Order: sequence, then C-alpha cells, then structure tokens
Amino acid sequence: MDRSKQIVKTSLVGVGVNLILVAFKMFVGLAANSIAVILDAVNNLSDALSSVITIVGTKLAGRRPDKKHPYGYGRIEYLTSMLIAVLVLFAGLTSLKESVEKILHPEAADYSLVSLIILAAGVAAKLLVGRYVKGQGQKLKSQALVASGSDALFDAILSTATLVAAGISMLWGLSLEGILGVIISGFIIKAGIEMLMEALSSITGDRADKELTEPLRELVESYPEVHGAYDLSLHNYGPATVIGSVHVELDDNMTARQIHKLTRTISADVYQKFGVVLTVGVYASNDTDAEGQAIKQALEEIVAQSPEILQVHGFYWDKAQRRAMFDLVVDFSADPKAVLEAVISRLHERWPDVGFDPVLDSDVSD
Repeated sequence: MDRSKQIVKTSLVGVGVNLILVAFKMFVGLAANSIAVILDAVNNLSDALSSVITIVGTKLAGRRPDKKHPYGYGRIEYLTSMLIAVLVLFAGLTSLKESVEKILHPEAADYSLVSLIILAAGVAAKLLVGRYVKGQGQKLKSQALVASGSDALFDAILSTATLVAAGISMLWGLSLEGILGVIISGFIIKAGIEMLMEALSSITGDRADKELTEPLRELVESYPEVHGAYDLSLHNYGPATVIGSVHVELDDNMTARQIHKLTRTISADVYQKFGVVLTVGVYASNDTDAEGQAIKQALEEIVAQSPEILQVHGFYWDKAQRRAMFDLVVDFSADPKAVLEAVISRLHERWPDVGFDPVLDSDVSD
C-alpha cells in the first residue's frame, strides 16, 4: 500500500473512533451537566474533522506533477496541517470562553458510575488511537498524522483529569469543572500554536534534518574518487519529495566520461537509499605548487582565526593565470561581504599580485 493510502486509512480509523467518543461523551456531559466532558466531546469532534481534512489534503497532495506545478502538490500537506492547527486554536479559544463562564456562573455536575466508566473507556480508546496515529505519522513522515496522534494522547491525559474532577465532585461535592475547562483550553491552544508554527516553518523552508544530511554526505564521500562533499542543499516539496544538490571535489585530470559515470552513480545510490533526487556538481582539485600551497595554508589559518567563517572549500590554484579560487561558508549572524573583504585584504597583504575569486556560500545544512 502506498503512502497516501496508508495516511487515508489511518485517518479513517481516527474519524471512526472520535465520532464514537463524541457520541458517548456528549451523552455523559449533557446527562451530568458537565462542561468539561462536553468540551472534551467537542474536542473529539474537532479531532474527527482534522482527520477528514487530512484525508482531503492527502488526496490533493497526491496529484501528479504537471506543467504548472512540475514538483507536484506535496506541500498541500503542510497547508492541511495549518488548517488543522487553526481548527484546534478555534476549539481551544471557544472552550476557554465557555470555561470562564462556568467559573463565573457555576452549575453543579451530576455524575453517575456509568458515566465514569464511559469516560474511562474513552481514555483507553484515545490512548490506543493516539499511539497508532502518531506512530503511523512518524513512519509516513506526515505532520498532520503526528499532530493528530499527539493531540489524541494529550486528550487522554486531559480526560483522565476530567475523571479525577468527577470523582472529587462525587465524593466531596466540589465543582472543578470551570477550572479544569480553563486548563484544558490552555493546553489545546498551546498545541494549536505549536502545530501552526511547525507547518509555517515547513512552508517557509526550514533547515534540512541532520539525521538526513549527515548519512547522505557520508555516502557521497564514501566513493574513493571524492575528496570531499560540500554545498549540500535540500529542498522539500512535500514530505515525500526532496530535491537537492551537492558539490564533490575531484581530481582535475578526470575525464568527462569518468565524471559522468561517477556523478550518475552517486545520484542513483542517493535516491535508492534516501529517496532524494540529487544533482551532483564538481569542484576541481589539483596538486598545487609551493606558492599555491602557501596561499591555501594561509587561507586555512585565516579561517581558523575567524569564528564567523564556518568552512572553506573548493580551493583551486591556477598557476598560469596566478589566480586562486575558493568558497567560504559564513555564519548567518555575520555580514558576509564584510567578512569576504577582510579575508581578501589579508591575503593581498602577502600576495598583492595574485587574483582571488571567492564565492560566498550559505550555511544551509549541517
């Protein structure tokens, strides 16, 4: 079964369980006059709607690439996560309003043993469905499923608190409904904000996870012809579509045929292992003369003394033209142009007749 079908299947399970819980909790809440239980039922209803939105979003995101959207529609899944986050926020704010009114105008709740048993069964169901949905979300790299599963697990904890309040009400006649409702609302609002920020981060283009970049870079550098892998850049067009590029440093005496075979092999192996469509560029590496070695060593010493410079790579010395080429990776907190000018100035102090052709790179991946 492919990824989209598994997400839909998981979401349907969530819809079914949540609708059953809505019916039972709404019955208990109305019968017991419990605002906390009614709010919990409303939250289950929003969870069911979230699962429906996940299904619709997954179907839309699974559309084939076309001329207008050549990278596909995978990012619609992030919009789905945003819609779910807004829905959760709305539910949290609504429940907060109702809970405050309950504190200002309290009404006694009337629980029965049967209602408590129903609530306890709801907690167990939420724990099971929460673990299942979240686990599937992590496996399928679906933000919406992970959020729904986490929310379900959190609901189980909050429902447990409702049970405790019900027990206190039955034993001592103390009403904690409004206070508990405010607490539940606060957690719902917090969860909604976190979900919204995560979805926005994905749409904006967040940093690639080092759990992916580190082993991917290690694979590229494992080929004996590769002296180093640099400028790894990965772009996410949905959880299942990652496209990127990398530069490898190779001997400058390799033939076009050798480079073609190597780069195609690297791209194929990376896709097979990580599912990443990777374009491989090339830096030429040569055995420089004494002057070139001295320039390279001086450059490395400058970098070592400059914490704002994270890396230097791609060094190439053209003896005939007396030009040195290299790339600098500068930290985002620094002014890249100022850093570059300072490096060139220091190099020119020792080699005023040498031309330097630096390139500024960004720190886009670990």
